[in-house]
Amino acid sequence: MNQCFGCNTCKSADKPLETFIKGLPMETSHHRVDTQKTKCGFGLQGVCCRLCANGPCRITPQSPRGICGANADTIVTRNFLRAVAAGSGCYIHIVENTARNLLNTAKSKGELKGIHALDRLCGMFGIQEKDDYARAEMVAEAVLADLYKPEYVKMDLVEKVAYAPRVKRWKELGIMPGGAKSEVFKGVVKCSTNLNSDPVDMLVDCLRLGISTGVYGLTLTNLLNDVLLGEPELRLAPVGLRVIDPEYINIMITGHQHTIFVDLQERLTKPDAVAKAQAAGAKGFKLVGCTCVGQDLQLRGSHYEEVFDGHAGNNYTSEAILATGAIDAVLSEFNCTLPGIEPICDELKIKQICLDSVAKKANAEMMEFDFSKREEQSEAIIDKIVAAYKERRGSVKLNLLPDHGNDNTLTGVSEGSLKKFLGDSWKPLIDLIVSGDIKGIAGVVGCSNLTAGGHDVLTVELTKKLIAKDIIVLTAGCSSGGIENCGLMTPDAAKYAGPKLRAVCEKLGIPPVLNFGPCLAIGRLEIVATEIAEELGVDLPQLPLVLSAAQWLEEQALADGAFGLALGLPLHLGLPPFVTGSKTAVKVLTEDMKELTGGRVIINSDAADSADILEKIILEKRAALNI
Repeated sequence: MNQCFGCNTCKSADKPLETFIKGLPMETSHHRVDTQKTKCGFGLQGVCCRLCANGPCRITPQSPRGICGANADTIVTRNFLRAVAAGSGCYIHIVENTARNLLNTAKSKGELKGIHALDRLCGMFGIQEKDDYARAEMVAEAVLADLYKPEYVKMDLVEKVAYAPRVKRWKELGIMPGGAKSEVFKGVVKCSTNLNSDPVDMLVDCLRLGISTGVYGLTLTNLLNDVLLGEPELRLAPVGLRVIDPEYINIMITGHQHTIFVDLQERLTKPDAVAKAQAAGAKGFKLVGCTCVGQDLQLRGSHYEEVFDGHAGNNYTSEAILATGAIDAVLSEFNCTLPGIEPICDELKIKQICLDSVAKKANAEMMEFDFSKREEQSEAIIDKIVAAYKERRGSVKLNLLPDHGNDNTLTGVSEGSLKKFLGDSWKPLIDLIVSGDIKGIAGVVGCSNLTAGGHDVLTVELTKKLIAKDIIVLTAGCSSGGIENCGLMTPDAAKYAGPKLRAVCEKLGIPPVLNFGPCLAIGRLEIVATEIAEELGVDLPQLPLVLSAAQWLEEQALADGAFGLALGLPLHLGLPPFVTGSKTAVKVLTEDMKELTGGRVIINSDAADSADILEKIILEKRAALNI
């Protein structure tokens, strides 16, 4: 790995990062884009089936059916349902672990940092108990009980958490979900060999999975996290590779499950742990945020300033973060942990520890989180990381990028902190929308990928186009990492907004792009939309609100998208999911969905065109509301 790879890197919206990666003497995902640029046309269309030994079968005009007789519609929607079920399963895994950790914390009388969040959940669930630990147990048990119901038994909490007009529509469509884990199981079964061949039926199942994903995996995960970890608070914070301080033992965290390492997080600041770091020659320990769990930690950074250095970047920045040489260990507990970090960790002697068996890396040590052994596990992890620091720091050259990012990104935005900032009411925001000072709201959410123009290129350019049209942008997911590192979440970014939005931002001292944190925080955006719709007395599809997952990446993003469609929201994608080989799937998603739920999919890879399309939808919604 000593050759120069710089000639073949993909573009990035983050030019300092792009230049840094070009100069690295090691291969990253940014280099491999070029070697993987030839794509399978059948795969892109979703018309390749490899479910049985007769295949793989590929659908063409000359061969319109596979050997079994499955046509393009069946093969495409079967593949799509399988992907949505897998994505939903990932989110349900997260909320299950979070609920279990809340339950165990309550039983052991551990710290509950968000009592207000607990009050909120008890109000939703109708829990009257007064003791906080008893209430927390009841909340956790209610979530777990719903997750474990069979598919044919409807979940109890959907109607208590979701917006009533949406629930009414879901019931009319027959898409109220049963037990969330069983829905995933059913989805996987349904798309197996020689079973379902009805494309519309399978797409309806995707909506059902979207609802359970959104209500449980997104909305409730956030609220449960708030109870355990503390609620987000607004603050200005540093972002980018500048947050890496080489005088500390630095631990990069990746994944989505913040509650898994909360004990370790607390232990790293204790005097005896700090003494171990100091004895090794460091000032102490720092956590460096990466991927969505880093965004979640940044969201609550006001509670963890002593140990959290800041958020360095998203999934496709992680290799560059490691290449600085100042990261001593990687803790991974879920996805967005790229396999590409493994050879870099080997070369730079970076210790890898996996805390969840679903995230086991090929060359990493497995230490699956066990709540009952959390204290001894934290001690073992600290000792292993100190040993790694001692071994590597004298022999690994540092290659820092101290000017990358900025020092004043607005973080800690949530439905609660934003509403509090507005005077504990959504009326100021509603008034700004009615007056036209804010034309509408765009949720730019989801992943980062290296296609659609390059690393975060379409996401950042679309965001710039939208705010220039006086449309305020709310973000959640890895996309937030690229947008914040490009400076669009600082108060100074008001200069990029249209004249009306700029005036609003300058008056309030806020940026035109508000970062709600990890992809899980898509659930927070839904809460904002629901509360605004409720105050206006309208359903969600009537709001001047649009969604964009411009550079979606994973199956989880498809489950997110299914939730957005179930909510009745227009959903822009820069790249189509692998469904274009089915005329039925394309028609249902882009046209018929509007009549079913109010939502629809819009595919466009050009930032200016996409912004124009989304602005037109917002204007149509405004006209329908007579504003």
